[in-house]
Amino acid sequence: MTETNGILTHDAPLAGLRVLDLATLFAGPLAATMLGDFGAEVIKVEHPSKPDPSRGHGPSKNGVGLWWKLLGRNKRAITLNLSRPGGRATLLRLAATADVIIENFRPGTLEKWDLGWEELSAANPRLVLTRVTGFGQFGPYAHRPGFGTLAEAMSGFASITGEPDAPPTLPPFGLADSIAALATAYAVMTALAARDRTGEGQVVDMAIIEPILTVLGPQPLWYDQLGYVQERTGNRSANNAPRNTYRTADGTWVAVSTSAQSVAERVMRLVGRPELIDEPWFATGAERAAHADVLDTAVGTWIAARTRTDVLAAFEKAEAAIAPVQDVRDVLTDPQYQALDTVTTVDDPELGPIRMQNVLFRLSATPGAIRWAGRPHGADTETVLTELGLTPADLAALRTEGAL
Repeated sequence: MTETNGILTHDAPLAGLRVLDLATLFAGPLAATMLGDFGAEVIKVEHPSKPDPSRGHGPSKNGVGLWWKLLGRNKRAITLNLSRPGGRATLLRLAATADVIIENFRPGTLEKWDLGWEELSAANPRLVLTRVTGFGQFGPYAHRPGFGTLAEAMSGFASITGEPDAPPTLPPFGLADSIAALATAYAVMTALAARDRTGEGQVVDMAIIEPILTVLGPQPLWYDQLGYVQERTGNRSANNAPRNTYRTADGTWVAVSTSAQSVAERVMRLVGRPELIDEPWFATGAERAAHADVLDTAVGTWIAARTRTDVLAAFEKAEAAIAPVQDVRDVLTDPQYQALDTVTTVDDPELGPIRMQNVLFRLSATPGAIRWAGRPHGADTETVLTELGLTPADLAALRTEGAL
């Protein structure tokens, strides 16, 4: 077992790793959450009067921000004003005990407070300083304010998303930030692996505009070699067909994919159009995509005459790829998600039992765990700093200075 009564034991995969989360909104904090889910001790450091804005993002219940319950899970929450001398000195003391710092201030901000890499690495040569910004630490845009929305626009994502005759479409959630969070957690573990060999820490420079460009695929390569620019195609694909969403007789929607030739053939037999398989253009995904109107009509007409339950059952029997288009209500009752415990229940002192996404993946021997949901602002300040060796008099002096 890796957890007993909410206390993580030493066999958690990242047990013994200490992470200072100085970041806000959303890539840096989410990366820290992912590390905390698998046993890292994460200390969330927030400004005394300006907490992480994610505490106020989205709906709240009884004045408690719900997004923070997810983003702040498995973190101890302290306050520290890094621009005050006492706050700076306290952070350096914390840095000396830490393995990782994750921050997302604009380039030069930590240096302005005399908390740049020179000072932090002097306090702890094994430290990994992870800097997450919109545009990276250098270049003509480095000092601009950067958010995930800008990355979704700049990377080409918005340009290829939406219907051909409609405006570019931005996602209604933090897509670029979330992709950057995954990349940041990977970058941290890579830097720590290097430290195991060299004994020295280093700086991770994560620009939110870059990971989303990577997951968009070979667009730069296509343009470089062929001058090809991918256009908006709505739900269709330039690489295969039928591939779309289709409305059922009971007013719900399903999504069909035929990336494999064999699946495309099964779908055509299922919907009563086997003669299309013999068309010369049906033999490749790209040629099928060029005849998407014909294929969408065949599939859409068949699906429109049946309920979603009947459509899903028929596709499953035919071993053809399909999924219902679900909203969050469907997700919470979906039997596959339930079997995986993808959305799990966490007991929270403020709100009682709450449901949220579980840890990102399952490890057979050393699984992760949600030990607690996001804590109130500054809830663990005295405990963490007392463990660091500060006395009640020290804490009082820091409060007087405005550092806590």
